[in-house]
Amino acid sequence: MNADFTFSIIKPNAVRTGKTGPILAMINEGGFRISALKMVQLTMQQAEMFYGIHKGKPFYDDLVEFMTSGPVVVMILRHENAVEEYRRLMGSTDPEKADQGTIRKTFGVSVKMNAVHGSDSDDNAVREAGFFFSEIERS
Repeated sequence: MNADFTFSIIKPNAVRTGKTGPILAMINEGGFRISALKMVQLTMQQAEMFYGIHKGKPFYDDLVEFMTSGPVVVMILRHENAVEEYRRLMGSTDPEKADQGTIRKTFGVSVKMNAVHGSDSDDNAVREAGFFFSEIERS
């Protein structure tokens, strides 16, 4: 069964360049309900823990450094088949390959600075939301 929620991060470059509002508008217009949202500044340790599944991969150190370079906006989004629907709204990881009208096509700069992160599975949505939000914040 598909979860009715997913987890997303507006990445530091998009926050820094004032894209938070327009991205949130696209999420709302896409039919998602934002049920939890906060701005945080990740510490090196938090970023290393969150992205631990990628440790040892060539992009890991750059990713951790990038994700700690400024504030991010973390959120829980609700929608039927939320993970799948949000991945469609986000578009391809590479903004150049993303479909027109997607968040990454509109606001992404590169594969690394592609404006947003979204969970890639229901299990990861649960894990990622639990990393940033307490039980009471997730309900």
